[in-house]
Amino acid sequence: MRTNTTAHRIRRKAVAAAAAMLMPLGALVALASPAQAAEQATAAFSKPSDWGSGFEGKWTIKNTGDTTISGWTLKWDFPTGTRVGSAWDAAVTNSGNTYTAKNMSWNGTLSPGASVSFGFNGTGTGSPSDCTLNGRPCDGSGGGTPGDAPPGAPGTPTASGITDTSVKLNWGAASDDKGVKNYDVLRGGTEVATVTGTTYTDSGLKAGTSYTYSVVARDTADQTGPASGSVTVKTTGGGGGTPPGQHINLGYFTEWGVYGRDYHVKDIVTSGSAEKLTHINYSFGNVQNGRCTIGDAYAATDKAYTAEQSVDGEADTWDQPLRGNFNQLLKLKKMYPHIKVLWSFGGWTWSGGFPDAMRNPAAFAKSCDQLVNDPRWQGLFDGIDLDWEYPNACGLTCDTSGPAVMRTMAQAFRAEFGNQLVTAAITADASSGGKIDSADYGGAAQYLDWYNVMTYDYFGAWDKTGPTAPHSPLTAYPGIPNQAFNSDAAIQKLKAKGVPAEKLLLGIGFYGRGWTGVTQKEPGGTATGAAPGKYETGIEDYKILKERCPANGTVAGTAYAHCGDEWWSYDTPATIAGKMDYAKQQKLGGAFFWEISGDTANGELVTAIHNGLNE
Repeated sequence: MRTNTTAHRIRRKAVAAAAAMLMPLGALVALASPAQAAEQATAAFSKPSDWGSGFEGKWTIKNTGDTTISGWTLKWDFPTGTRVGSAWDAAVTNSGNTYTAKNMSWNGTLSPGASVSFGFNGTGTGSPSDCTLNGRPCDGSGGGTPGDAPPGAPGTPTASGITDTSVKLNWGAASDDKGVKNYDVLRGGTEVATVTGTTYTDSGLKAGTSYTYSVVARDTADQTGPASGSVTVKTTGGGGGTPPGQHINLGYFTEWGVYGRDYHVKDIVTSGSAEKLTHINYSFGNVQNGRCTIGDAYAATDKAYTAEQSVDGEADTWDQPLRGNFNQLLKLKKMYPHIKVLWSFGGWTWSGGFPDAMRNPAAFAKSCDQLVNDPRWQGLFDGIDLDWEYPNACGLTCDTSGPAVMRTMAQAFRAEFGNQLVTAAITADASSGGKIDSADYGGAAQYLDWYNVMTYDYFGAWDKTGPTAPHSPLTAYPGIPNQAFNSDAAIQKLKAKGVPAEKLLLGIGFYGRGWTGVTQKEPGGTATGAAPGKYETGIEDYKILKERCPANGTVAGTAYAHCGDEWWSYDTPATIAGKMDYAKQQKLGGAFFWEISGDTANGELVTAIHNGLNE
C-alpha cells in the first residue's frame, strides 16, 4: 500500500535536527533582548511532560521586533545534577554546566512576528540560570552593545587529506559587522577546537569511522552565530562496517522525494539513520510492456549534486557518467558497507503492469535482472523488491491471474537473481476471503528472502464520515471497524499459511492518517472528511504531526491525537518500541517502514526501531 503519485495510499518524506535542555514542570522562563536597535526577540521555556526520572522540555523563540533576525544563540547554566540528553531542531553543546543552543541552517531566519520551537529530553530537577539570547541577558535588562549583531554562518566545511586517523577541513569565512575573532570546530555537535583561520586538521580519529563536522564563528564581542552546514566524513581503513544488529531494519527511500520534499541521500547520514539501517528499498521502478523500467531517470541517474548536498562532500561534475540518487547511494554504501540496497518495482500506481508481465515470468525476471544489475551502476543494488498491489486481487486495478501467480513469480525471480536478495511487499488484509487468501503467499515464501507485510493503512479518511480508527493497529480492540484489520491478525494468518516467522517484517508508517469535523477524542467518532495535509488531504508526515497535533492517547499499540476538530493516528517512538517487542516475541525477521523522509531530522523513528529490535 505505497504509491509514487498523490493517490490516496501514499507515503512520503521529512526532516528535523538535534538539540537539548531542562527545567521543572510547568515552569516558564521568558527572555527578551534587543539584538539591534530595532531587533527584539523573546524565548519561553515550558515542560510539556514529566515521567519522574526525566522530562521533555520545549523552547519557543519569537521575533517581537520589526526587523528580520538572521540567527539565534541561547545560553544558560544548569546546576550540578541537571543535564541535557537528546534534543531536536537545534544544535546544543555544553561546557560543564553551561549549555548553548544554536539554530539549525533551516530555522535561523525569523521575520517579524515569526517564531520557532525546539525541544529536548533531560534529567534532573534544576532550573536554568544566567540566560542570554544573542549575547543579551535573558531577563531583558540590557547588556551588550546596541547594533552589535552576532556573526553569520560560516561556509559548509569541505574535507580533504582523509587518512585512517585524520581529516583536513576548510570553510568559507563568516561575515560580522565588527569582525570575526575565531571559529569553533564541532565534531558531532561537540566542540573539538577553536582556530583563528578557516582551516583545521582533526587527528586522533578511528579508522573506518564516520564523523560529522560543522563550524561556528565568534566575533570580537565573543558572540557566536549560527552553525554552518555539516559535512560527514569517513576515515579510511577499518575493514568495513558492522551491521547494526541481527534483525532487519529496512526503510523505503522515494525517488521523487528529491523534489518538493527536498529529501536526499545525504539526509540519511546527517540524521544518524545510516548507522542503524540494514537495508534500503529504492522506490519505485516501473513495470511496462512486460519489463522492468526506470521510473524517473533524471532523479535516479542525472540530477547533479553540489559538494554541500553530496554524501561525501564531493560535487558532481558535468561529464561524470553517473549522477543522481544512484551515485549518492553508491557513496552511501562506500561509507556504510553494511547497508544493502534493493530496487523496488511497482507500488500502488505502477502495479498495473504486473499481470501483463507475468504472461512470461522468465522474460519478465530477466529484464529486471538486466536493469537492476546494469553495468552503469554496478555494485549499487543487492537485489530486487516486488511490490505488486495486489496479485489476484484488486488495488488501483483488479487482477485475475489466479492464486498461483505469486508463487510462479517468486520462483522465476529466484531462478534469475540467484543468490541476490528477492523480496516482496504484500497485503496485510487478514479478512476471510480477503487479499491474503487470494494468492499463494505460503508457497511463494520458499523462493523469497522475506515479505514486507504492509501493516498500515487499514483505516483512513477514504471513509470520510468515519468512524475514526488508527490506521496501523497492532491488535484488535473493542469497537474496531473490522476485526481482521490489524497487524497481529495478518502475521498470524501468514504464519498459518506456512510463511516462516523469520521471513516476515512488520510494517511501520512514518506518517499519520486523519479526519476533520471530529468532536470525540477517543476512536470511533464521526467525521466530515479528510483532515488537511501538506501534500495530500488525510495524510501527514510524523515530523509535522508531532508538533502540529501531538499524540494524547493510545489504542491497540498505536497512538492517536485529537486537536481542534481533527483526529489523527500515527506511531511514535513509544508505540514503535511496543511493536518491536511484539516483533521479537513473534520471532519475526525485523521491521520495515514507509518512508524515511517522514522521520525527524535526527531520525527518532529509525532510532526507535533500531533500539527496539536490538535491546
